[in-house]
Amino acid sequence: MDKKAVVLINLGTPEKPTTKSVREYLNIFLSDQRIIKMSPFWWQPILHTMILPHRPQKSAKLYQQIWREDGSPLLTYARTQQNYLQERLPDYRVEIAMSYSHPRISETFYKLRTAGYQDITIIPLYPQYSGTTVGSVYDDVQNYFRKTDKIVDLRFIHSFYKEDDYINYYAEKIKEQLQKTPVNALLFSYHGVPVSYVANGDPYPQECRETTAKIMEKVGKVKYFQTFQSKFGPSEWLKPATDSTLKGLPHRGYRKIMVIAPGFVADCLETLHELKVENKGYFMTHGGEEFVYLPPFNDDPKFADLLAKLVRK
Repeated sequence: MDKKAVVLINLGTPEKPTTKSVREYLNIFLSDQRIIKMSPFWWQPILHTMILPHRPQKSAKLYQQIWREDGSPLLTYARTQQNYLQERLPDYRVEIAMSYSHPRISETFYKLRTAGYQDITIIPLYPQYSGTTVGSVYDDVQNYFRKTDKIVDLRFIHSFYKEDDYINYYAEKIKEQLQKTPVNALLFSYHGVPVSYVANGDPYPQECRETTAKIMEKVGKVKYFQTFQSKFGPSEWLKPATDSTLKGLPHRGYRKIMVIAPGFVADCLETLHELKVENKGYFMTHGGEEFVYLPPFNDDPKFADLLAKLVRK
């Protein structure tokens, strides 16, 4: 019988909250042509003269604010879910990999291939598909096997936002929180992408809209908004923007808000600082009274239950 493995793959994280580590991480991340769709001939000089000399120092200070004693939240939660899933799948070997930091995708697959694993299920930890995330993971996996004559059976999970366990998890958490803290409206914030990527066929915003709709079907009649965050660079990104929306909601009478980020499976810089600190600040200084942030799965074993079902299907 073939030896089976599961690889959980997420974006990545600096190894330390230092300028040097953040610069190394951003250099790899922003050099991915799935992320920045510009000719390297033009983009690399911009990256190395305008971005990497300045942005890492600023970002390192933000990472320092969210860093835990056991390291980066994203990596810590990934290892916790790895352990949970290993308990649920004793007949599989469960590994994690990161697109832009260690353990890199190539490192993890080399380890599995040399250990004789012939059947590998790949789960990018992004509920909704985008070429910038899941597509990039697919590229990296294919590039690894393109360099070897030994090919194994691969199963690639495209997305999982339609899974009942995923939808029910958020719906129940929202309803539980509403019982504790009544709010005027919900705000679903997803990581944005450039509009040009969508024009070229990326289905991401449609899958985000479907996610929100499916969750709200379970939640019931509560006012809600959907927005996109984390804009980078001068190009046009998906709208409405999270920051401008939160600045305007108090003036429209929505002074008590619950923010949910269903595109993330674990807290990271974009949630712990961008949403909970930066965007909360925008909301409160523009007249907000209550800002409730609902965290994603993080170290909840229910996420491992969902992943196990994906593997067993």
